[in-house]
Amino acid sequence: MNPKKLLKKLTPEWLISAYHLALAYAAAARYGFPSKKMVVIGITGTKGKTTCANFVWAALTGAGIKTGLIGTANIRIGDKEEMNKFHMTMPGPLVMQKIMADMVRAGCTHCVFETTSEGVKQWRHKGIAYDIGVFTNLTPEHLQSHGGSFENYKAAKGKMFEALTQSARKTINGKTIEKISILNSDSPHKDFFLAFPTDQKITFGLNPGADFQAQNAFSTPAGVAFTLGAENFRLNIVGEFNVLNALPAIIIAELFGADAAAVQRGFDLLQTIPGRMERIEAGQPFTVFVDYAHEKESMTTVLTTAQRLIKNPDNKIIVLLGAEGGGRDKAKRPIMGELAGRLADFVIVSNVDPYEDDPAQIAKDIAVAAEQAGKQRGHDLFVILDRREGIRRALTLAQPDDVVLITGKGAEQSMVINGQSAAWDDRDVVRKELSSLLGK
Repeated sequence: MNPKKLLKKLTPEWLISAYHLALAYAAAARYGFPSKKMVVIGITGTKGKTTCANFVWAALTGAGIKTGLIGTANIRIGDKEEMNKFHMTMPGPLVMQKIMADMVRAGCTHCVFETTSEGVKQWRHKGIAYDIGVFTNLTPEHLQSHGGSFENYKAAKGKMFEALTQSARKTINGKTIEKISILNSDSPHKDFFLAFPTDQKITFGLNPGADFQAQNAFSTPAGVAFTLGAENFRLNIVGEFNVLNALPAIIIAELFGADAAAVQRGFDLLQTIPGRMERIEAGQPFTVFVDYAHEKESMTTVLTTAQRLIKNPDNKIIVLLGAEGGGRDKAKRPIMGELAGRLADFVIVSNVDPYEDDPAQIAKDIAVAAEQAGKQRGHDLFVILDRREGIRRALTLAQPDDVVLITGKGAEQSMVINGQSAAWDDRDVVRKELSSLLGK
């Protein structure tokens, strides 16, 4: 065990927690509490956070509002974008506060901030003055790090709304900023988040009863279209599930004076969201998507979306998947394996981020479930721990009009094996392997 891990193991948990809390406030003070100088929109939930955050950024940008974003896949300061290289949605407090200070210096008046239960555990949300809280959805994930309890996990998500209600109202450009919660009314857990006292509570969803109810959603060659009231909207991102991720963006833009035309201008700007059903094109005769799907709900969504894209019964769905180690939820491994085995035609199991866990055991947990769902090793199921080789196999299996899904990492910029981090980007690897396959 390396010295850093040994020290952490020997240090009482309360002392580690106190250190993280003190660091969060010290970092905010070091950079002059930049979140107090912008409207801060926090987004929490199990899935959809990154897509929702980028839609919010796009809608506000379309309305001429200079906006920053800190999220799992990318970091934006106005029109400038870079990938999140920190391998965590919420980087350390010093990094986050510096980025927000850079936003303020660049003239951003709004900041969109993905907030995770893992970040909350380390108090990284402290020192951030939230104004608007968005709840996307809630399904079991990261339960091991929350004592194996879904209720603990849900409570951690609620900490963002607690911080929202406890921070003082701001005055920006002479206008007092209200505390607002925006909640997915289709979620069975909405009442928990509705209970937090805010000045306004706004719900969205696909089902009747939501304040903002999307209707008539359908896939287009470019993405998705839907209606909201009397207005029509188009998204350049594949998957009808993304309508739910776009609704908070429309609501927030409207709160700050944007009309539907301005929102659509913003949506038109957003051609891709890094690693979220991101289509990779290199002239190949089949479709390739890179997606972050790494648990039951998101894996189900990408696989069913692929099924809708299949042009005829002879076309195949090829999926590469894996699961994280390092204390992440082991129970999801067989669930994902069963889903892949049942909904895809070819399954390749490979490394994602095993950290210091045994990669072979992680792969076995997934592959056995895929076998139980009907797959046969060496025929339509392959265990290839080397991720590059796994991607190569997925691409070489593809025939014209097939759909290939490279899942688990999205736009992450590194991979951790045996405790060692190495630079990695699924999208770049897919492009290089496609070029090699096509002889370019």
